[in-house]
Amino acid sequence: MDMSRLEQLAQDTWRIAPAGAMRVPGILYANAGLARAMDAKVFEQIVNVASLPGIVMASYAMPDAHWGYGFPIGGVAAFDPDQGGVISAGGVGFDISCGVRTLLTGLTRSDIEPHRERLADALFAAIPAGLGSTGRIHLRGGEMDDMLSGGAKWAVRQGYGRKEDLYYIEEGGCMAGALPGEVSDQARRRQRDEMGTLGSGNHYLEVQEVERIHDAAAAQAFGLREGDIVVSIHCGSRGLGHQIGTEFLRRMAMAAHQYGIHLPDRELACAPIRSPLGESYLGAMRAGINCALANRQILTHLARFAFESVLPQADLQVLYDVSHNTCKEEEHRVEGRSRRLFVHRKGATRALGAGHPELPPAYRDTGQPVLIGGSMGTASYILAGTPESEQSAFSSACHGAGRAMSRRKAAKQWNGRQVIDELAARGILIRSQSFRGVAEEAPGAYKDVSAVVNSAESAGLARKVAKVVPLVCVKG
Repeated sequence: MDMSRLEQLAQDTWRIAPAGAMRVPGILYANAGLARAMDAKVFEQIVNVASLPGIVMASYAMPDAHWGYGFPIGGVAAFDPDQGGVISAGGVGFDISCGVRTLLTGLTRSDIEPHRERLADALFAAIPAGLGSTGRIHLRGGEMDDMLSGGAKWAVRQGYGRKEDLYYIEEGGCMAGALPGEVSDQARRRQRDEMGTLGSGNHYLEVQEVERIHDAAAAQAFGLREGDIVVSIHCGSRGLGHQIGTEFLRRMAMAAHQYGIHLPDRELACAPIRSPLGESYLGAMRAGINCALANRQILTHLARFAFESVLPQADLQVLYDVSHNTCKEEEHRVEGRSRRLFVHRKGATRALGAGHPELPPAYRDTGQPVLIGGSMGTASYILAGTPESEQSAFSSACHGAGRAMSRRKAAKQWNGRQVIDELAARGILIRSQSFRGVAEEAPGAYKDVSAVVNSAESAGLARKVAKVVPLVCVKG
């Protein structure tokens, strides 16, 4: 990125002044090194988003930002329906409600070390992963509607997990306002055999050790101590979410002129929030969110089964589940006035600060757990939301390391088998159906997650609580 086009406001905060069709400025949160390394397309996409009708405050990009479809991945933008605000399928992304769930296990490194190979094999056998992977659940007819309406609550009712799991999931495990009738037959067909599967790409289930505690009080509230073993699950709404995104992007692009919307980029296809098409997409998207919540709930059940088969003393409890590809209707104070806004977070995590009424009581004094996934073979982080983030980016933070190169380029640069062997030599066990998939997700294909997290903390978006490192990784 051309740094001469940015005005530095603080150490990790940069401003793009409004120009041309921009209605608001752009704000980029990143240190100078991360910002400089970003593709010029990220700058262009921040600017384009800032031109959309009804946008409020600014077009934001997180420290892990990289080029995406329409919106940058790591993009945040809020729209006011009373000011002609829009909903954009590209601002949510194709993998609706892709997110991370972290589980406490009650185990330590010494507990699992003698059994790590068996545990890796048991998880790989229990968790369907890879492109086109299917599970043991086959939804038909009304079962699909029930899942799309009920999310993780539906999954628990079906016997996949515990009622108390729901306390630590965004929206209590079920997104209100879902309209299953707006989900196409094709999307349903793609999903009917994919519940309880990881999928491919950057999705994973990872067994991790808490290597370092940064905030003792928050770590205690989260149930974390150095040496503890946790499990993180990263996946989304699988084929259903992708199909919803594909279909509505096409419909929005065709209808833009009807609504008098000028698109600086066809990939920014959108519709007024208060329009039949906008309401239809919101209903379908919320159903997609419920699909992802149900999917991660089923995967939690399968992970418990695998752990119990190897380490029966394990007790997997949900620390938190948070999505990072959503649009949610939220109340925010803007220029001293409370407003109902539709906040797009694409590759960005909601990061509610201490005292927020939507937080579970256990986290009211600490702020929301913010789960930041690293790349395969590198650290991940657990952060806590801050009250300052409300004014910085509508209570949002980064979501992961962020790609530094394309999957195609990574596959040319690394050999999957070699990556697996190199990580095994470091004590990290990889289980995957695809050597190419491993090559595409090689650690070197991603930004430095520690630099990303440090920038997020420096900018006041969230604060570090714990650093976790991988021991076993089941790759999608």
